[in-house]
Amino acid sequence: MAKVKMSKKSTKIDMTAMCDVAFLLLSFFVMTSTAKVPEPLPVDMPASTRETKLPDTDLATVTIGDGKVFFGMTGQDLRRDALGKIADRYQLQFSEEEIKRFSLIDGFGVPAGNLKALIAMSSDERNKEGKQPGIPYDSLDNQLREWVLAARYAARDVHGTELKVAIKGDAKEEYPTIKKVIDILQDQKVNKFFLVTGLRSDDF
Repeated sequence: MAKVKMSKKSTKIDMTAMCDVAFLLLSFFVMTSTAKVPEPLPVDMPASTRETKLPDTDLATVTIGDGKVFFGMTGQDLRRDALGKIADRYQLQFSEEEIKRFSLIDGFGVPAGNLKALIAMSSDERNKEGKQPGIPYDSLDNQLREWVLAARYAARDVHGTELKVAIKGDAKEEYPTIKKVIDILQDQKVNKFFLVTGLRSDDF
């Protein structure tokens, strides 16, 4: 008896549609994602179950770690105005190019006298570990107080709003350093501020 021959069907699968979808998804994630900004002072934040979004504008962030204090402001116009006030306070001169470069720096931690050298550095060099010694915040040379004051005045002059302040501290930082920063804020009647933490689950 002759064998019945089964017709062979093509096993080729058209992958065009799947490739189109994959590239569309890839393009979407690339265009909507934001790169993490390198930090001059990385800190391991304490964990919390509360989630509150920080303001996008008129915000100053005080970062504390290894006994050092760094300061940052949101908005190029706020940074430019605050730098001008610090320049007047410490009798410093900055060119328009230096002011423009400073307005692009998110956070920094150097004494006022070292600002020119910091501005001249590249972003990679500026963010190297140990490159910035921190902003002085002791009673004899309290430059952190001057920066907070300058940023508050800048927010009022530029945007007509009250500056919001966030404290971003390392989980292993000793309490006296945190207390000094809070005392500086309270001396200026800033009694409400954000505490930046890392998010964890409730059953952690």
